Amino acid sequence: MEKLFIIKIGGNVIDSKESMDSFLEKFAAVPGKKILVHGGGKVATTIGKQLGIQPNYINGRRITDEATIDLVTMVYGGLINKKLVASLQSLNCNAVGLTGADANIIPAVKRPVLEIDYGFVGDINATELGIDNLELLISGSMVPVIAPLTHDGKGQMLNTNADTVASVIAVALSKKYVVRLIYCFEKKGVLENVADENSVINLMNKEKYQQLVSDKKLADGILPKIDNAFDAINNGVKEVLIGDADDLLENCSVSVKGTLFK
Repeated sequence: MEKLFIIKIGGNVIDSKESMDSFLEKFAAVPGKKILVHGGGKVATTIGKQLGIQPNYINGRRITDEATIDLVTMVYGGLINKKLVASLQSLNCNAVGLTGADANIIPAVKRPVLEIDYGFVGDINATELGIDNLELLISGSMVPVIAPLTHDGKGQMLNTNADTVASVIAVALSKKYVVRLIYCFEKKGVLENVADENSVINLMNKEKYQQLVSDKKLADGILPKIDNAFDAINNGVKEVLIGDADDLLENCSVSVKGTLFK
């Protein structure tokens, strides 16, 4: 099977033009088939305030009311997505910008209201992904750039976590490709000692992870990313890597600088 890189970038890259330009140069140079999944950054919040839409968060999660889903559709699926695509085209990378509604690649359902009403937030139905449509683009030498938006099949756009979008797509495509899913963030990888930026764990397995948890060596903020990584591995993804956006090319090679999960 052919290799496929699925690379997710977060807001910390998108919020800085210098960081984004540097990352995109590296992404354009990644050989072979690849997909870019991007988050939203702070742009939606900034534009929202200019339009009189105040952000509302509960437990760190954005509440997506009617005004906010219009805002994030406009910003994530429009402004950010198309800027990324235009920049990649300038680097001779034939990118095509998508949301989950395009070619029906990511159907979802509006999150049920339990204790909190998150509004127009989408939970992905992994069994109904339009993966064949996405694969048509990849096999045609195009590079999908996917915004963190899904749809309910009834005309409603939904806001969905970009880490989850990347993971679900990686699992689905792992049936046809040898997938390396790469989560880019601001650290060099998972650190054995949170006070030492150079204590990167280059290879992580379940045993190593359980030992680190037992010894209480991991920062709380990294735990959801690690859970996401193991979830993808357990569902067919060959490799997952957590690392620095600056190290992307090395992390697409054999000798990685980040943390590789196998």
